[in-house]
Amino acid sequence: MWLRVLFSEKSVQVLKELSESFGPAGYEREPAQIVKRYAQTFCDEISTDKLGSVIFKKKGSADTPKVLLAGHIDEVGFVISGIDKDTGFLTFNPLGGWFDQVLLSQRVIVRTRKGDVLGVIAAKPPHLLPEEEANKVVKKESMFIDVGATNREEAEKLGVRIGDAAVPWSPFTMLRDGKIAMGKGFDDRTGTFVAMEAIRRLKEEGIGHPNTVYGVATVQEEVGLRGAATSAYLVEPDAAIVCEVDIGGDVPGIKPHEAPSKMGKGPSILTFDATMIPNQLFKNFVIETAENMRIPYQLSIISRGGTDAGRIHITKGGCPSIVISVPTRHIHSHVGLFSFEDAMNAVRLVDEVVKRLDSATVKSFTSF
Repeated sequence: MWLRVLFSEKSVQVLKELSESFGPAGYEREPAQIVKRYAQTFCDEISTDKLGSVIFKKKGSADTPKVLLAGHIDEVGFVISGIDKDTGFLTFNPLGGWFDQVLLSQRVIVRTRKGDVLGVIAAKPPHLLPEEEANKVVKKESMFIDVGATNREEAEKLGVRIGDAAVPWSPFTMLRDGKIAMGKGFDDRTGTFVAMEAIRRLKEEGIGHPNTVYGVATVQEEVGLRGAATSAYLVEPDAAIVCEVDIGGDVPGIKPHEAPSKMGKGPSILTFDATMIPNQLFKNFVIETAENMRIPYQLSIISRGGTDAGRIHITKGGCPSIVISVPTRHIHSHVGLFSFEDAMNAVRLVDEVVKRLDSATVKSFTSF
């Protein structure tokens, strides 16, 4: 199969487990356990911060510089805010950013103290709406989750209570003979996967690196980059590569300047977003590395939003940071798509950069 040329079956299975795992912001225990179990097979040390981020260390030929590879494991989801007394329908608040139009008629999994409950996001039927309302977008505030209950008592018997979380139900699938991945949670479990695969390759292929690498699977990125703050405080990195997904701009209606990267054209290198302007010397270093190694890449810019680099680059006295991303279509929805070839080239680029980050090089990024 074409895919085996890029990733092992074990690696793809880990990606599948991560994608299908339950882990909205603040509820990341399950994906964290997957990361910890996989990372311990190729890392020297594993620890966690007190917020729940997983830190895994791979020693190189020198203790410093400390290079951080970060990807967040939380996904956008929902938290139950109420149970209707007469109908059993569940009201909810978003965990992270959701576009109202992608929600209706989508299945979700509600995790309760008694187990997982399947439901569907619904609203008042269009047949019963006045014409002027039927032509408007239904807002999240008017939606509810239907778990098949007919009153609050039945919903509570299922184990549902206020504060329970929910995520999309979306099985991991491969398209086009394994070239394309389809599933949920790619923002940012794809980035976490890239970071882990980059470190695994360093270990299993005996790739030397003049530094110590810290992989971090951060939590609560979607609600304010919180795990990035706590984990970076502990690691105190000298340089950071945030592994992320980028907005795939190869979708009808998107202009090139709005989202420059396209699925299948290589990983993207972020040049600007609303939370971080990257260290320019580090950015140029990454671009030159990609060109020298003939790794396809795209330059990207995001006018709104940000990544964990927004917190990491201002940790303590500051940290030169860059974002390397896998272009992904339809992020922050129930189903995203990305190219495995882009993911592998992201892994290659991360490793080639890490191989070159010795103490003198890292210091040069902030020398005048």
